[in-house]
Amino acid sequence: MLSGLNHLTLAVTDLDRSVAFYGELLQLCLEAKWNSGAYLSLPGLWLCLSLDPLRGPEPAADYTHYAFSISAGHLPLLVARLNAAQVSSWRDNRSEGDSFYFLDPDGHKLEVHVGDLASRLKACRQAPYAGMVFFTEL
Repeated sequence: MLSGLNHLTLAVTDLDRSVAFYGELLQLCLEAKWNSGAYLSLPGLWLCLSLDPLRGPEPAADYTHYAFSISAGHLPLLVARLNAAQVSSWRDNRSEGDSFYFLDPDGHKLEVHVGDLASRLKACRQAPYAGMVFFTEL
C-alpha cells in the first residue's frame, strides 16, 4: 500500500538556473548536485531536478501543477520576491485559501497555497463544486 508521496522529479534545461530558482528564490535546501541533476528538500518533500535537453520551453496547457504550502504571513513576502525577480504568473486564484500561481524557469506550473486539504474540504462542504460527493465525515 502507498504511504505517501516519495519525491518529485522535474526535467530542466539549465541546471544551474533551476538550482538558483528553487534554492535561492524559493529557499529549498540544496542537498546534492551533480553534472546532470540536483536534490533539494523541504520538510516532507524531496525534489529532484534532472537535466533534460528534450524539455520544451512552453508550459503545458492543462491544469497540472505542483503546490507548496506557505503560511499566510509569509505569502506576501514570497510573492514580492517572485515579482521582483520577474517570475511569470499563470493563473489567478479562484479557490479557497490564498494562492499564487507561477512558472519556474522551465515552464513548470507551481503554486504556493495557504491552507490544506481539511480547509479545502470545509469550504467545499459549504459551497460544493458541481456534482461533488463527499466520502469522509467531518
